[in-house]
Parts: sequence; structure tokens; C-alpha cells
Amino acid sequence: MKHLRRNNSSDKEEWLNELADVITNPMELLQQLKLDQDKKLREAIKARQLFPFRVPKTFVKRMKYEDPTDPLLRQVLTLPEEFKQHLDFSKDPINEQQYNVAPMLLHKYYNRAILLVKSGCAINCRYCFRRYFPYQDNQSNQANWKLAIEYIKQHSELNEIILSGGDPLMAKDHELDKLLNLLEDIPHLTKLRIHSRLLIVIPARITSFICQRLARSRLKVVLVTHINHAQEIDSSVQKSIAKLRNKQVTLLNQSVLLRGINDNAQILATLSETLFSIGILPYYLHTLDCVQGATHFIVDDQRARKIMHDLLSKVAGYLVPRLVRDISGMPSKTILSLG
Repeated sequence: MKHLRRNNSSDKEEWLNELADVITNPMELLQQLKLDQDKKLREAIKARQLFPFRVPKTFVKRMKYEDPTDPLLRQVLTLPEEFKQHLDFSKDPINEQQYNVAPMLLHKYYNRAILLVKSGCAINCRYCFRRYFPYQDNQSNQANWKLAIEYIKQHSELNEIILSGGDPLMAKDHELDKLLNLLEDIPHLTKLRIHSRLLIVIPARITSFICQRLARSRLKVVLVTHINHAQEIDSSVQKSIAKLRNKQVTLLNQSVLLRGINDNAQILATLSETLFSIGILPYYLHTLDCVQGATHFIVDDQRARKIMHDLLSKVAGYLVPRLVRDISGMPSKTILSLG
């Protein structure tokens, strides 16, 4: 299969420059947002020892000044609550390690497998369910690529590969091109799903090459964005989404229901309306995966159901995402009954 030329060096360099322009010290972020005098927030810095702090300045620009409850800030800021231990919270909340059938590959569902393209993300969200995943045993290298691709070739029941990570779009254009070529050469594959938060955090990641490459794939491509709040969507995000839509890429969104961030029917209604206005269909609203260090984000099932009932009264049915939970051993995501 022929490789596309990568002539658009300017947009390629833009996203890499923005990826490097990152804040790794929570105090620096608090100073920028004029919150460094808040004693509780200052004490929260210690929690970065549990999970590194990382947020690109492209995302910081969408945060509100002098607002400790800002929904974007709350997703990334270290807090003392991360030290809390709870019996229902673990380092492997959905038992993914038992499905790690080959390096970089998770075979959780019968006809679908998850390929962990890269271990890193542009942003470290504090509720990340893979914050303790053993990426050291799933390194992205030639030997592991070969093992993962060979497993996929040998399992003809697979018809869809889900690119995940970390964030799969952390891979450079030439790496993604090579990966897509390998997958497209496997006859029993028909669909490619890409889950990414990077294109929201750094919209410039959607280069001209990415758009062209996805458009010419023989696989049916679905791109799932990870957006939790409408405030994350600015004009730069809209432009990148428009580029993908122009190439007929199917766009869905999944969110995580997070206490203090989007656990409100009106907030979710605004998110759904905003997503639809730019061409993305709300898909899943995940309950929190109970990863150690994220107890302060959980919304109990009773409240989640109440929020969903309220949401149903505010938007059209096609704008209501399905409330789901990832339960280990189940053949798919479990859709929660609203009662």
C-alpha cells in the first residue's frame, strides 16, 4: 500500500510545539490562574507524587481565572483527596491486565480488540482509569508491534480495532500511517475506532495528513472524542472537528460523569447541544471507573439516574448519551437502567 506524502510540515510542527508547551508543576498553574493564595489548593500539590501533573497551555487558556471550581481545572488539578483509600477503588479497576493478550493489545470483547498505540497523553486527567497501567510491559517498539499485529491476524473473529493508549494520536503521522497500513492489510478487519482526548486538548493535532489518511482508509473510521464539559470546546476545536467532518469521518463523543464537574443535567444538556452543533453525536456517559486516587469524582448510581431523567426532559432523545459502566467479564459496556 502506498504511503501518503507528508507535505504539510507547518501544521505538523504546530501540534508538536504545543505539546511541548506544557505545565508540569501545579503551583505554576495556580499562579497563572491567580489561585496560588488558596491554602487548600497549595497543599494539594503533594498529590502529584501519585500521578504526574501535566496540562498543555492550549487547555489552560480555556480555564477561568480566580475560580477554584472551574470544571477544566478540576479535571487536572492534584487534590489531597487523591490520598484517600477505599476498598472499592483499585489500581486496575476494570481488570484490564487479564485481557492483555499480547504487548500493547487488550482483547476484552469477542470481535473487538484495543491497541494501546502510545502510553503517554498530552494531559493527565486525575480520574484516568489507566493511571497505574503497566505500560512498561507494553512499550511501543517494533518487536511488540509485530506480536500485536500477529495476534490480530490469527484471530479472524476480530472485525474492529480500537486505537487507545495513553492517547493514540500521540503517535506521529508517519507512525499512524504505518499502523493503518498494517491493519488495512488484514482482510477480516472492517472497522477502525480511534479514542482520543488529544484533539480536544491540542486541536492542531488534526493535521492535513491525518484527515487525508483517515479519508482514504478502506476501513470504516469512527473517531470518539473525550469531552466532559462544553467549556472544552472553543473555536480551535470547532475548526479541527470541521476538517474531520469534511472527510466524512464519523464522530462520536464519550464523557465521564464526574462529581463537581458535570454532574448536572443542564451542564450535560449544554454539552450535548454544543457537540451536536459541531457535528459530534453524544454516545456514552460513563460512570467513574473506580481507580485508586479518584474517590472524590464518583457520582452514586441513584444520583446518576436522577441526572439522566432530568436530562431527558431537556434535550431530544438522540442527544442523550447512554449511561454505561465498564464491568470486567461482560461482553460489552453495561447500559444502566434508569429505573
